[in-house]
Amino acid sequence: MSFRLSQRDKDIIAFIHQFRAVDRDSLVDLFFKQLKSPVNACNSVMVRLYRLGLIERTQQYSPTVYLPVDAKIKKNSQKILHFLSILDVYKHMCTYSTPRHVTVEDKPTGRKGGIEPDLFCIFKGSPFWIEIQRNQYSEQKMQAKINLYEEFFFSDEWKALHWQPEARAAIFPSIILITPVRYAVTSDHIRIIQVASIHELMEKYKNSAKSQKEARTKTAPSSGGIRINLT
Repeated sequence: MSFRLSQRDKDIIAFIHQFRAVDRDSLVDLFFKQLKSPVNACNSVMVRLYRLGLIERTQQYSPTVYLPVDAKIKKNSQKILHFLSILDVYKHMCTYSTPRHVTVEDKPTGRKGGIEPDLFCIFKGSPFWIEIQRNQYSEQKMQAKINLYEEFFFSDEWKALHWQPEARAAIFPSIILITPVRYAVTSDHIRIIQVASIHELMEKYKNSAKSQKEARTKTAPSSGGIRINLT
């Protein structure tokens, strides 16, 4: 059977592959919001792509959640909620600025047992690794997670990551913990930001343009050139 896909069709399929699980309402917001009847338009497109065998779907959730055709996730898996929480964080970022170099479940070390942040992106000019904590963990477990980031920092392997700037010193991403619980985790070498949401992050840095400008002139050697400029 021959069929022609529009650029929007291709973008939707690629987006679902990128985020692993995408709910209908998110697709409406990201791809159909400008139309007169965005929900109807989205439903029509998604039914067509599903019938063509280009995407999978699960109706265990309402609204429907769409998955890649080669998804290794069971349609009733709790992992779907994990991916939807990552998507929510991305959408909240998009209300301020579209992130670049977005990688879901980033594995920068390329090794099992290394750091595995839920999301990597460059947002508002700064690189971030984002950990989304839907459940509460012990202080020891959270500190162990931070220790893995420190190990990677000292390895210097991060300086060769593909997104690093070519004409400037390499930057080690700041770590954002999105969690309703504040953990007593510390590091002398990497920056850790704990917030309940991206909105809280933006409020936190909203009025800090002047202080950030001053801080950039005094970059600590141990920071590897960390910068946060969210204004």
